[in-house]
Amino acid sequence: MSLRDLGQREIALLKLYTRCQLGMSPQEFYAKWSVTHAQMAQICGCSEPTVDRWFARAKNYRPPEALYLRRLAEMDLLWESFEQIPPALRQVLCPPTSDNGQELSP
Repeated sequence: MSLRDLGQREIALLKLYTRCQLGMSPQEFYAKWSVTHAQMAQICGCSEPTVDRWFARAKNYRPPEALYLRRLAEMDLLWESFEQIPPALRQVLCPPTSDNGQELSP
């Protein structure tokens, strides 16, 4: 695969992406979706105790990192809009995986 130069289009999209504020707090996500802390940890790619600390009070509280806010927002977007995403783009965003030779679908 050869490297591609960044043109005006790519530079403009880079600027747009860096200004993107996609994020959803764990509290907002939890209020919207009936998920467990274990499921939220799975979405974020962190441990369940980490999620527990996002909901803790006082000295046990730890704020979530920006990466986790983004992952929650991405999951919310997928759950809200998956069917509206064109199939070709779905294949790029969420490539199908197989389990025992069977293709998985949402």
